[in-house]
Amino acid sequence: MARKKSKKDGKYEWSYCSLGGLVRVNVRNGEDIAHLGELDQKLWTVLSCPVKGLEFPEETLRMLDTDGDGKIRVNEIVAAAKWLTSVIKDKDLLLKGDSVLPLDQINTDVEAGQKLLKSARQILSNLKLEKDEISIDDTSDSVAIFAETGANGDGVITEASTDDETLKEDIRTIAAQIGTAMDRSGVQGITAEHIEAFYTALADYSAWQAAATPDIFPFGDNTQAALDICNELKEKVADFFMRCKLIGFTEAAAPVVDVSVDKIAAISGDNLSARADEIATYPIARPGKDAIIPFDGINPAWKGKFDALRAIVPFANPDGVDEKEWNELLAKFAPYVAWKESKKGDAVESLGIEKVNALLKENSKDALTKLVDADKALEEEANSIDEVNKLMHLYRDFYKLLKNYVLFKDFYSPGKDDNAVFDAGNLYIDQRCCKLCVKVSDMSQHGDMAGLSGMFLLYCNCKCKTSSETVDIVAVMTDGSTRNLRPGLNGVFYDREGRDWDAKVVRVVENPISVKQAFFAPYVKFWNFVTGLVNKSAADKDQKAMADLQAGAEATPAGVADKKAPFDIARFAGIFAAVGMAVGVLAAALAAIISGIAKTPWWGILLILLGIMLLISGPSCFIAWGKLRRRNLGPVLNANGWAVNSGAKVNIPFGRTLTSVAKLPKLDLDDPYKKRVPLWWKILRCVLLVAVIAFGVLFFTDNLKCIGLPFHKEKPAEEQVESPAEAESEIPADTVEITEAGE
Repeated sequence: MARKKSKKDGKYEWSYCSLGGLVRVNVRNGEDIAHLGELDQKLWTVLSCPVKGLEFPEETLRMLDTDGDGKIRVNEIVAAAKWLTSVIKDKDLLLKGDSVLPLDQINTDVEAGQKLLKSARQILSNLKLEKDEISIDDTSDSVAIFAETGANGDGVITEASTDDETLKEDIRTIAAQIGTAMDRSGVQGITAEHIEAFYTALADYSAWQAAATPDIFPFGDNTQAALDICNELKEKVADFFMRCKLIGFTEAAAPVVDVSVDKIAAISGDNLSARADEIATYPIARPGKDAIIPFDGINPAWKGKFDALRAIVPFANPDGVDEKEWNELLAKFAPYVAWKESKKGDAVESLGIEKVNALLKENSKDALTKLVDADKALEEEANSIDEVNKLMHLYRDFYKLLKNYVLFKDFYSPGKDDNAVFDAGNLYIDQRCCKLCVKVSDMSQHGDMAGLSGMFLLYCNCKCKTSSETVDIVAVMTDGSTRNLRPGLNGVFYDREGRDWDAKVVRVVENPISVKQAFFAPYVKFWNFVTGLVNKSAADKDQKAMADLQAGAEATPAGVADKKAPFDIARFAGIFAAVGMAVGVLAAALAAIISGIAKTPWWGILLILLGIMLLISGPSCFIAWGKLRRRNLGPVLNANGWAVNSGAKVNIPFGRTLTSVAKLPKLDLDDPYKKRVPLWWKILRCVLLVAVIAFGVLFFTDNLKCIGLPFHKEKPAEEQVESPAEAESEIPADTVEITEAGE
């Protein structure tokens, strides 16, 4: 039940409620929201939460995340609450979470409210809607809002920004040559930066073309073609002249630097036209001391290039070219190459110099810039339209976020319509439904932190059935048996949208699920220990037997029968005597146990059984009860990027609501394939049960008699009276002697 805090020093009067075993501040109305800034930060349930990974509209969270760090902090919640309650007249409307706001509820007493109302009416006008209310659907579609507006404050102009056909053509040209930006209307347009870059490129390209005087074109329009051929030939030509210099240095080098006949012979049997690439590696001509490239003796792979060059360049010697003339030819290209390297305005080169000069003469730069300035003049109004969109998102979602931020109210509301924002869906596994599943952003961060929660956790990797999406979740298991829960187990996860995912358990954090499970845990552990020993012993004996068989087979020669050992009657007599003795001891012990039970009253046996159970299961139940009371979802959320301030306890009653177990009706149905329990197993269980009970009876009877508890039946009085002779005979001899001495 909520209780109020008394007013002191004019501070705001808060109300409180108990949720999850903790006292929390209750947000009851719009006034509470308006005064959130006065709430001590130590009393907030959450100090920050992530923007991503929540079952909450991410667009709203991005609007709240004013610093863009991916976290929603207390100061950002307070700032949003202050702004929101200042522009809404009836603050209690925020608790409804409605997506439609009447325009008369916008507070025009403040400047921000006046702008919001004006922008809201502008939105409705742009959408051609005549109504006195605005919805979140109206404000969310910015493309529809600005679809038929030429100016919308974003600094991007489109063809719709002007009626001048020349300017429209210029806008298309700039967009094609420089690039575009997306306008709020959803159409590609251009900005002031695009306009500036375009006209700068026009001026640079025109100036560069103007610097192209005839003297830098040694071969006219064919200068570039000649330069391209020379660039392809110059390495081979330089190689030729170096070979000639080596021959001039020593004629003995001539056979080495010339093309080898053996190389040509090696490929002579092939289609030589297909070996053109290899032939091109040979010298461009046969080198000699004269160092002249003969036009009629050029390597066939390069002759076509030389012929093309000769068609452009008039060589002095019609029969060949020497190194001096070749170098002079290359030097003629220097001015042209320098002019090419100074090229600017490449972006508009495809227009051609005539179009470039025509655009420069037309000079629509100022007119286009004015269109951009006119668009930017509406920036404040357009931003106010964005503020209306923010208003509608917060108007619908803010209180829901507060319930999960200040209170965790959605989490602690059984049968609630709204799930907590961190609740991702339901996991069905091992005949149970885990109703609390949290998305895991980074599995490595859920190491030690999640284990501190005290809850039984199943980490699962989920793959969507309808897409290629994958997601990691951690499911909280609070009821049922844990016997089959292990890594590798498969289940099905249903998210909040109803989509199903294949879920596979990849990690298990074990903690108590219930006191009932803890009660049987010691017996299960003991049984597992015993069966483990039995299985290990059987495996060891089987392994030893197989080893003995193999050793015997290897030691016995082929075709020779093993000799049987002679029967040792003495050894077997000893074995039978030992077995008989053991049976006698067991029979005597069993007789003593039965005798002890016969002498113990029924209520003593009951107390002994209860004592045995308490001794075995009591510590386990007590430890489990303590852990179950301290279960806390906070560490799981903290490992996922939250800053939980006051914890989120999951006590025993609340925990039962988080996991539902399949319940089948009890029916007596005939199943021909039902597993039958062997008779020997039933007898063995009964014998073991009787032995345990009997041992407990003897143990407790012998020990509790020491403190005076009558666990044995007393003999009747007449049976306890002894005859004088019997009494006298039972007096020790030394006692008699002392008595006589005394007389």
